[in-house]
Amino acid sequence: MEQKQTENRGIRFLFGAASVVVLIAGLKMASDLILPILTGFFLAMVSLPLLNRLQRWKVSTPLAVIATVFVEVGVIAGIVTLVGGSFAGFRESAPVYKARLDTLFQQLLTWLDGMGIELSRELVADLFDPGMAFDMVGVALKGITGVLSQVLLVLLLVVFTLFEATGVPDKLQAAFGGVAGSERYDRIRTEVQRYLSIKTLISLFTGAVVAVGLALLGVDYAVLWGLLAFMLNYIPNLGSILAAIPPVLLALVQFGPGRALAVALLFVAINVGLGNFVEPYFMGRRLGLSTLVVFISLLFWGWMWGPVGMLLSVPLTMIVKIMLENTRDLKWIAILLDAKPPKATPNTSGNGPK
Repeated sequence: MEQKQTENRGIRFLFGAASVVVLIAGLKMASDLILPILTGFFLAMVSLPLLNRLQRWKVSTPLAVIATVFVEVGVIAGIVTLVGGSFAGFRESAPVYKARLDTLFQQLLTWLDGMGIELSRELVADLFDPGMAFDMVGVALKGITGVLSQVLLVLLLVVFTLFEATGVPDKLQAAFGGVAGSERYDRIRTEVQRYLSIKTLISLFTGAVVAVGLALLGVDYAVLWGLLAFMLNYIPNLGSILAAIPPVLLALVQFGPGRALAVALLFVAINVGLGNFVEPYFMGRRLGLSTLVVFISLLFWGWMWGPVGMLLSVPLTMIVKIMLENTRDLKWIAILLDAKPPKATPNTSGNGPK
């Protein structure tokens, strides 16, 4: 009997693993359809506080939705305009910057040769291409603005989501015959909305400080690097590092090592202050995900959906965790994703050690 149960569990595990593989493959293949939907959904989540505030002021739902969407259109149009204008100028100047950077890199290798440190120039060039950082900027911005460029589809999704938002709890309660579905939705909405709202405010502040600081230091395209810092600040762990690389290299090309060090210290000061003090103060420990899980989720969602997946890696993982917590067979995955181990339940059966 036990052997049969073991075989059944093994078959269920294999079937579940195969289903997960098929699901992941399908989600990856359908990225062109899914990414605008996800973008619209998360924009609606961020917009819900404004919509709720307008409704509390006795503004009718249609007018409140229209006003909320107008605010979003203004923000998106501003971001696309700033990114497009700055990136166009940077793209024209990028070959010059890359040539200067390559020259500095060759001078560094020559200096190392003079110090008795011999390195294969071909091998080092294959392993480390200093101009690649500028290429990465284009790839990241194109991926993000590519989704934002589908403005009509995204805005339609936002409008429909906002209209439906107030009725979702009642629908879930009627569909599942209880309050479990409604409570799960409320928890997802509250936690994701809180995370995105706080992260957006901190990212805006980060981008503004970076832009002003780089402008004072004389670094070209300070607004572009501020926008890049704003966008990449949504990416946990790696975002702030990736945002610092292009302006540090650009300062090195423009002014030399001293100014590049000043730019690096600017990013360190911003990230230490905001990442270690401001963000934990406002978010507390409510994220509910371990650091390892956050990093792995960054890699996974980035592999799935590129830059947009990296930006949304934390809220997507939070949603998956909350959904799994309410399942019997897969709750163990939610426990592994959690930042803290579950509290041990006391042994009340009377069979424990005396």
